[in-house]
Amino acid sequence: MHLTRKLVSTKAPGAVLLVRLVVGGVFLSEGIQKFLFPGDLGVGRFIKIGIPSPEFMAPFVGVCEILCGALMLIGLLTRFASLVMTINILVAIATTKIPLLMSKGFWNFAHESRVDYAMLLGSLFLLIAGAGGVSVDAHLRVGGTAPHVEPDGDSTGAPDSGGGSLARP
Repeated sequence: MHLTRKLVSTKAPGAVLLVRLVVGGVFLSEGIQKFLFPGDLGVGRFIKIGIPSPEFMAPFVGVCEILCGALMLIGLLTRFASLVMTINILVAIATTKIPLLMSKGFWNFAHESRVDYAMLLGSLFLLIAGAGGVSVDAHLRVGGTAPHVEPDGDSTGAPDSGGGSLARP
């Protein structure tokens, strides 16, 4: 299968939209906040937690979060965006939450890392499942035309196009 087609292919139900809205919305918001509040969430935070080259890395991570969050929201290149954000959240957990586990114990760690954990699992879910039937990915195919979706959820014109059904047969 051609790489581009594999990146946009999805057999997941349209209800995946709900996961995309949560994960994409949080990443988009967090990326914007790195620029709105650089002392607390951007360069200043990166300096505090010891990220190398914080003047470069904070804006870089912010732009990645904005772009990947937006891609997830519209369901375009969702698997690629999910892979990038999985790496991002793993670094965030390693640099901010694991030290918390070591210094304050499991329950404080569990409380403070709940959003990170949800974002990691949401990103992994989207990486595996793809964007779902209600997405740009589901309607892309080589040649640029959207597949025709039959009322029963089967699609014609492109393999792995997602279909419109919210339930699996």
